[in-house]
Amino acid sequence: MLNDVTFGQYYPAKSFVHSLDPRTKLLALIAFIVAIFIADTFYGMLLCLILLIVAIAAARVPFGSVLRSVKGIIVIVIITSILNLFFHGGEHLLTPENWVIKIYRESIVFTVFLLLRLMLLVMVSAVLTLTTTPVRLTDGMESLMTPLKWIKFPVHELALVMSIALRFIPTLIDETNRIIAAQKARGADFESGNIIKRIKAVVPILIPLLISALRRAEELGDAMDARCYSGSKNRTKYKKLTFGWRDLVAVIVFAVLITGVVLFNVYAQQIFPQIYEYIVIK
Repeated sequence: MLNDVTFGQYYPAKSFVHSLDPRTKLLALIAFIVAIFIADTFYGMLLCLILLIVAIAAARVPFGSVLRSVKGIIVIVIITSILNLFFHGGEHLLTPENWVIKIYRESIVFTVFLLLRLMLLVMVSAVLTLTTTPVRLTDGMESLMTPLKWIKFPVHELALVMSIALRFIPTLIDETNRIIAAQKARGADFESGNIIKRIKAVVPILIPLLISALRRAEELGDAMDARCYSGSKNRTKYKKLTFGWRDLVAVIVFAVLITGVVLFNVYAQQIFPQIYEYIVIK
């Protein structure tokens, strides 16, 4: 049931993206998010899509695994698309004036942009988690948040919480699948009936899952106490994070991406005067 969930799962491989410093990947993720949200033309969005495809190919991760990450937001995508399609105004009406529901050309463009942004956002996040172990990912976050230590912010503790959360996502997914299989063996039905019956059928899954999660958390806390864990005080790291030539190439590529998106936003009307109103979001 939850085998298609890819967020938080690491795909081991030897690739250009896997070998990048986690801080570079996090900064690249931020740059990519900025690019897809400032892109006002389809050509800017196309540039982001091409870069994402290149990143997936360079990461050597299954393209299907990245696509399956979108399944988790299908319901949100459908609902938001319908709302924006029917309720976003505009100047060019496509339906007859006497229709109750009016659809504008601008609403279609806005909806398509919204779909692209959500899908690209989820897919690039999936690439990050598929190519970076939770430990390295949280080490990178802790390193980037180091300046917050000057104001006594518990950077290490926050990174530890995030690391544990990412680490237990696959574990809880496996636990959920085992509980579902056990409930089905006892005659439980999760697929038939109306929405109320399906919600009630989920209760026998959530209760044992919650108990299992609390038990695992207690066991982890006892294990950390037994090993005299004391937070970030006087702690060292076995593997040091270092920037290499690959990181420099990645930084240049994402700098070019943002520059290209900005140039498309500014000069799209001069480059594509005939189709400018169709490729730009209003």
